[in-house]
Order: sequence, then structure tokens, then C-alpha cells
Amino acid sequence: MSILGPVVRATESGLVSGEVRDGVCRFLGIPYAAPPVGPDRFQEPRAAEPWEGVREAVDPGPPAPHRIRDFPAIDVVPLVGRGGEDGEDYLRLNIWAPPEASGRPVMVFIHGGGFVVGSKDAPIHDGSAFARSGIVCVAINYRLGIDGFLPIPGVPTNLGLRDIIFALHWVQRNIAAFGGDPENVTIFGESAGAMAIADLITSPLATGLFRRAIVQSGHGAMVRDLSVAQRLVTKLAKLLRIPATPQGFASVPFDAVWRAMEKVAKPFARLDLRDADGHEPVFGISRFIPVWGDDVLPDKPIDALRKGAGKDVELLIGANADEMNLYFVPTGVKRKLPGWLAWLLLRKSHPQPGAVLKAYAGKGKRPGQVFTEALTDLVFRWPARRFAEEHRGKTHVYEFEWKSTACGGELGACHGMELPFVFKTLDLATGPKGLAGGTAPAELAERVHDLWVRFATDGHLPWAEFDRETRQVHRLAEDVTISEPVMPAARFLP
Repeated sequence: MSILGPVVRATESGLVSGEVRDGVCRFLGIPYAAPPVGPDRFQEPRAAEPWEGVREAVDPGPPAPHRIRDFPAIDVVPLVGRGGEDGEDYLRLNIWAPPEASGRPVMVFIHGGGFVVGSKDAPIHDGSAFARSGIVCVAINYRLGIDGFLPIPGVPTNLGLRDIIFALHWVQRNIAAFGGDPENVTIFGESAGAMAIADLITSPLATGLFRRAIVQSGHGAMVRDLSVAQRLVTKLAKLLRIPATPQGFASVPFDAVWRAMEKVAKPFARLDLRDADGHEPVFGISRFIPVWGDDVLPDKPIDALRKGAGKDVELLIGANADEMNLYFVPTGVKRKLPGWLAWLLLRKSHPQPGAVLKAYAGKGKRPGQVFTEALTDLVFRWPARRFAEEHRGKTHVYEFEWKSTACGGELGACHGMELPFVFKTLDLATGPKGLAGGTAPAELAERVHDLWVRFATDGHLPWAEFDRETRQVHRLAEDVTISEPVMPAARFLP
């Protein structure tokens, strides 16, 4: 490893000093907003305080407070980071850029983690490979959990989304100093990060902040009615024995807050977050998601798309073939779940559990396998196609179907599997407890990474655009484009 430097760049708040490492300029932990603490904790983001002299940008800083639990069979630290509980000054971003860059395409990454965990510093999405490919790559933190996505009365809604929008404004004003072109910005993200991006494609507050979007295992259907989300506010306030006010939630130490969040996250918590039609849009994966009906999301994203929102954004959207295997294979659910429990679990999120499971049943299929395949389509694959159908602008759809050998070969193309291919960080995803198993094809990583780079550069992709009739979907591992049939899940979702 060769380290040269320092290298200094000017931001609106002051000078920052990064380093050149292995041919990449790295600037870590640059504040894009003031710390969300004290009186600013439940307020919209505001500009970081200027500093004098040169601020070192070699330490990424803390993540938004959260905990990471051990996961059976798989090391998830490369995927989501190690967590952290004590951070306050965490509204920061990282930048990886080619040396002496000027006018280069910009890619801004939004991390996943169910809107409750994760950070810009998870090792698997290091942006160095993008910098070596001529991209100025940015990754950001944003508020999570109660601070970012709980609509507490008297608090601005969707603070986590507002943080992302604020960071995108920072990019517009500052990225040229790092060699980026503010008129050629692509935002990309995975899981909750992809959900956030899909939402922002339709947000009037994000108009003009990016030209293209890559939505990996996400879509715009995971939003909650404000009135339904208030049930979560009431439940948490009751558990914490506080008034449902910003002062009440600010008075509780992190440990108590996290225990309450874990309690409401349990599958059989006494908390009904279904809408008027009996649907729980997240199927229990996370209680904390964006709400619609405010100035950030005046309409449900799918309805906003029909009205033409986001039509000027070029879109690449897709999912992995076996998304829910990440949750149900290492835990044994796919292998052991009895049929009655599959029905009961699905009933908490969908009004027709029996019909859904019957649609995915087949000869020799175990109940857990049926449940896993159904939820893969209900939670990820079909809503992504629906988002593509309604998007009025240029739209391409992919499927990532390379199957990991982890967990005895059963993990497959699970949630998050595409990330080490996109970032060319396969070395962090392979090994005894690696997400990708013992080995993974470097050629596929080169090809997928290059597709992302080319799309961010000029919008080009080597397969046909998606439309409702021909349904062109490119399968990345096979490198073929198919006319995809409608999924059984189409009968059970709006």
C-alpha cells in the first residue's frame, strides 16, 4: 500500500486535508451538516460551522448511533459496519476521487440497513474502485431510527430523507473542488438506501439534484401513512414511559431507546402497522420507514410517478433473485418453518396469506421455501418492477442472479449479494463466513462495476429499456436480456 499526501481541497466550511492512497484521493469524515444534537437533534439539518485552518479528513468519524447483532453463519460487518453508540457529529461524508480530476461524473452512495443500522463506512462499499474508474464517489451518513424516521408530533417528518437531500445540495455546491461535475450526479444505494433514493426521485425537494439513479433492491412502496406511523410513536412512548414529544424522546438514554426499538421489531410485537387495506408495506422487516403526506413526499411515490414525477431522472433499478435468503437461510427459517407459522407471519402483513402461499407452492416445496420465495417477490422483486412500470422517464431493469456458495450453497443470490460486485470488493465478501462464500467470479465484478460506471457517465446500458409490455430485464450473471413474465405476487400487491 502506497500513501502519498496530504492533498488539500476547499469546501464552503473550510479547507480539508485528505490523502492519496494507492492512486486514489481519499477524504473521510467531511461534515456536510451540523451535528444533530441538543436543540438540533429533532430539527432539519443546518450548515456545518466553518473552521479555521486545514481540517484533517482522514478519520471517517462516528456512524449514527446503532448496534449490530451477531448473525448466524455470515459475517455482516463488511456489509453494514460495526455500529456505534456514542457518535454525535455523524452527518458526514466520504469522497474518493481520481488524482487531478476535473469535471468527472459523480456517484453518491446511500447505505442500507433498514433505516435503523448501517453507515457510509461499511468496508464492502469502499469507493476506491470507482475513483480508479474515473468517478468521484461520495458516501454519506444520515439519521436513523427514532431520530430519522419516527414522525414525533412537533418534529419535521422524514428527517433522514431531509439529511440526504441536504447532503445532495452540499455536493452541488462543493464537489467541483474534488474534481466532480455537479451537473452529472448519479445517486445509488442498496436496500433502505435504495428505498430512500426511489422516494427522492419523486420528491419535489430533490428536483434537479441528480441526473440518474441506481436503485439496488429497493423501490418506492415502503412508505407509511402518517396516521399509521403514529401508532409506532404511541407504542414507543408507552414502552419508554415518556410523553410522545421531542423533549420526551430526547430525555431517554440510548440503551433504553435501543431496547424499546428491539422490542417493537419482534415479529409478534403487539403493534399493528397495516394500512386500511390490510397491507404492511415492509412486511415486518423494519418499523422505521419514510412517511408520505408531507413536503418531502406529498404523494405515495408510485402515485407521484404516474403524475410524471421523476420523469427527467434516468433510472436503473433491480433486485436479487433470492433476496430473502439472507434473513431465512442462516437462521434456519427456510428449512424449518412450519406451514401454520408461515401463514400466521404473513397474516400480520397481508390480508390474503393463504392465497399468497398457495400461489408459490409446488410439488416438493417445504413451507419455509414457499414463504421465502413469496416474500422475495412481495418485498423486493415485484415492487421494483412496479416502480419501473410507472416511471415515465428512461428506465432499465436488472436482476442479479449469481448464487453464493455460503451456507452449504443455499444462500444464493441473497439480499446485498450484488454489493461486492458493484464496488469490486470481493476480497471482503469471501472466506469462511463471507457473504459470497469461498470464491466469487472477478470477471462478473469487473462487468457489473463497469456497467454502473458507464451508466453514471452517460446513461448508456447495453440492453433495451423496460416497458410494461415487453418487460425487458437483464440478468447480470448470465449477461442475457429476457422478456420476464409477470410474477404471482402481482395479484397480491397494489
